[in-house]
Amino acid sequence: MLSGCIYNISLLPQPGPLEEKVVEGSGDDKILLLDISGIISEEKPDGLIERPDMVARVKEELKRAESDKEVKAVVLRINSPGGTVTASDIIYHEIVRFKERTGRKVIASIIDVGASGGYYIAMAADRVIAQPTSVTGSIGVIMLHVNLQGLMEKVGVGAEAIKSGENKDLGIPTQPLTPEDREIFQSVINDMYARFLEVIIRGREGLPADRIKALADGRIYTAAQAKEVGLVDQIGYLDQAIELAKSEAGLKEASVILYSRSGQHINNIYSEAIRTEGNPLSAWGVDPKRLLQGDRRSFFIFGCRERMMEKIKIVGRRRQRETETEKDYDVLLKTMQALRGNRGICPRGGYRFRTFEEADQWMIRMIAKASAETRP
Repeated sequence: MLSGCIYNISLLPQPGPLEEKVVEGSGDDKILLLDISGIISEEKPDGLIERPDMVARVKEELKRAESDKEVKAVVLRINSPGGTVTASDIIYHEIVRFKERTGRKVIASIIDVGASGGYYIAMAADRVIAQPTSVTGSIGVIMLHVNLQGLMEKVGVGAEAIKSGENKDLGIPTQPLTPEDREIFQSVINDMYARFLEVIIRGREGLPADRIKALADGRIYTAAQAKEVGLVDQIGYLDQAIELAKSEAGLKEASVILYSRSGQHINNIYSEAIRTEGNPLSAWGVDPKRLLQGDRRSFFIFGCRERMMEKIKIVGRRRQRETETEKDYDVLLKTMQALRGNRGICPRGGYRFRTFEEADQWMIRMIAKASAETRP
């Protein structure tokens, strides 16, 4: 009978506490840049490295800013086409509560896209600035229903629902929507749309409710168009939004800060301003992974990821005997080289990466490329 200790050593860095980084300016007073970037969702970002979802991250950053009396104002860096209704509403709610508890000003800066849920969140701000080339609007709610009945019939597959109530199978993709189904779904959409309009009415006090409803037909607006109809306050860049935040807070000088975690390269106000969180179809309730589970190429992706993690753990155990740190990311290089035979996933000689996140994104792209070249 053997006894001993088993050590669970994680090769990849675990999410650490938020770290404050000054990216511009000086002084004890601070202006916080808070990101609303990518698909707005409560789903954790995909990747080898665990990261919090957008809702949890925003809450965490607001909580830290609230406890720091030197943070005098917040600038929202918005670059999002929208996302789920609930995630957008929670973030809006948390920003409004932050303002109520602290009395601090919040400025929204739409950098590239601030549409749908992105615009929803902007309504929590005291002022909204849109960059000259940005796009906003898309005010409304959408629900996507995919009907796979015809496709399933072609391959000889049928589906039958055993249900507890008449509408329990409402919206399943194996049958078309009935008029009654559409009526039920439309009532849900109408209620959520009414909530969206209510949020905009509060955020754009100068616009009459009937005018807002006329603008909220789902169309998108350029920055100039949005300024003309009153959906944004002014056209300007992120640095102008920061200056406005200083002015609203009664400051002449301030340190502009970002909260980040170890491994993120941040050195200016645009660092990490464009990032991805969640999958791009989650706004319509579509999970591509589930839709493709019957595709052999998708199994290649998941199988390759598993083999990659297995290789990483093996190399990591070897490395533990050689050195106490993994900060040069040699382990990832060795892993890529070990996987070179797997349909071109790894280039000859490998690459060097500044952060694990950068290496992770590269590996995901290479896996996807290899998957596309795979034939059933």
